[in-house]
Amino acid sequence: MIAAKSSEWRNATHRAQWLSTLTNDAAALRGRYVDDIETTDILEVLKPLWTKKPETAARLRGRIEAVLDAAKAQGLRSGENPARWKGNLAHLLPRRQKIAKSHFPAMPYRDVPALVEKLRTVDSAPALATELCILTAARRGEVLGASWSEIDMEARVWTIPATRMKAGKEHRIPLSSRAIEILERMADRRVNDFVFASDRSRGAIAISSMLSLLRRMGVEGATPHGFRSAFRDWCGSETHFPREIAEEALAHSVGNAVERAYRRTDALEKRRLLMESWERYCAGACGKVVKLRNCADKRKVSFQNRYKL
Repeated sequence: MIAAKSSEWRNATHRAQWLSTLTNDAAALRGRYVDDIETTDILEVLKPLWTKKPETAARLRGRIEAVLDAAKAQGLRSGENPARWKGNLAHLLPRRQKIAKSHFPAMPYRDVPALVEKLRTVDSAPALATELCILTAARRGEVLGASWSEIDMEARVWTIPATRMKAGKEHRIPLSSRAIEILERMADRRVNDFVFASDRSRGAIAISSMLSLLRRMGVEGATPHGFRSAFRDWCGSETHFPREIAEEALAHSVGNAVERAYRRTDALEKRRLLMESWERYCAGACGKVVKLRNCADKRKVSFQNRYKL
């Protein structure tokens, strides 16, 4: 299963998330034979998450369906896929459109400078990664998956390839002075090609490390992804930067297809002014907000072994 899906995963982090979802959220199916799994078993796994974490539940359902489809293709089970949505679970679970859309808990932007001040007292890779996540308004996975080959220290630009972006499009991030300082500190500790490398493996530090750090620091009700929301709220409430510049900084598509076709640049230098202003705000510059203008035989195989094949 792993070999077959590898071409669809954007990076090692995506692969780890895929496996983690099945291992942790579908724990009730572990050790079960794939040909014995029925709809009631799928419901047992999905129902606890379906209304509380609809996005997670939807991904989990799709991944279980993929595992069982693969098992059927290899003759390990027969009959309809019990994780199938149309004509099956659609009649047993509420549609996601009817579930209130959930958002990542976000820290109010006015509280961000105090957090940054606390982060700078912690000399660790997770702390530096969290601060870089805040300063660049990047996603947690983009930060933790960053490699040195993506960083141009001289040009002060971080180029994230399309394969690592949610929208599948290359994204350039202008690096502020503090962001460069963070990268220089990590360069002194370099052990592999990952910027935030793990001392225990050849990969990057754990995807959960940033959230774990926030919890240890007593920060509740906020997530690394939520800092993007704090940044966007700050842009809209406290600056005069155009909306499209703020959205471009978040790697969001702006305008319709025609507008995007005629927009040939990514406004890098205008975004550089925005990110430098955000850095000054996060550092508590002047104690106030900085405002800028114009800027074969059937075999018995367990579910767990099936998705690890």
